[in-house]
Amino acid sequence: MSGRAAVLGPGGVVGTAWLLGVVEGLRRNRIELADADLLVGTSAGAIAAAGLADGRDLNAYAELPPDDGAPLIVDPAVTAEVFEVLRGTGSSSSKLHRVGKLALRANTSPERERIERMKVMVGEGDWPHPQLLIPTVDIDCGEPRVWRATDGVPVHQVITASTAMPGLAAPVTIGAHRHIDGALRNGSNADLAEGYSTLILIEPLAHAFPTTVPSSAQRVARIIPDAAALRAFGPSLDDRSSWPVVFTAGLRQGRAAADEVRAVWR
Repeated sequence: MSGRAAVLGPGGVVGTAWLLGVVEGLRRNRIELADADLLVGTSAGAIAAAGLADGRDLNAYAELPPDDGAPLIVDPAVTAEVFEVLRGTGSSSSKLHRVGKLALRANTSPERERIERMKVMVGEGDWPHPQLLIPTVDIDCGEPRVWRATDGVPVHQVITASTAMPGLAAPVTIGAHRHIDGALRNGSNADLAEGYSTLILIEPLAHAFPTTVPSSAQRVARIIPDAAALRAFGPSLDDRSSWPVVFTAGLRQGRAAADEVRAVWR
């Protein structure tokens, strides 16, 4: 298969802001990633992919969208346990089963509250791109799941599931099953772009989680946070107060990467 793919990786609140800034920086240089034949968005990347694909003004994200709800309840101790499990021994399936049990044990805000907030963030319309893929992990069977428009599930619901990191968010029910963060499948999930010859890879957490580029990708442009952006991220990926400065850092990097991306994206 030939064609162009854009993959947007996970990164929490600050990663979302950075991704949106990068995409807007590219757009200001007449590079529109919504024209991709395939879009893969995971967790923060799912939010950014939906934003860029539905044609909305990304400048609206220069400030964090208003949030009138009560502060979200989180359980960081569970999140720490999740990463201990992931670093440990055992098969991928057994690790995901253990992570799923941790997700159910965590004291977090109800899933309905996060779904309603996601509606504000990404809207409630149809899937914004016919080939947008959003991964999650089904904790009832311990297996990854990749969602697309033809599945008939509202995109805001799938995005909420793909951002549901155990300890930070409750699992999200889709049909008869509960789902958690798609990054637990395979980081940025760039393997889903196998078969595409052109790849734009934008990864907020490239410094922490290495990605293997699909073997089919003959032309690749990769954007990762530079030192200034990482300083803007700060110590917490979920620091909402960092949003404006991180968006600006992403905007700067998107502009700076425009020539490199254009040479690949032509």
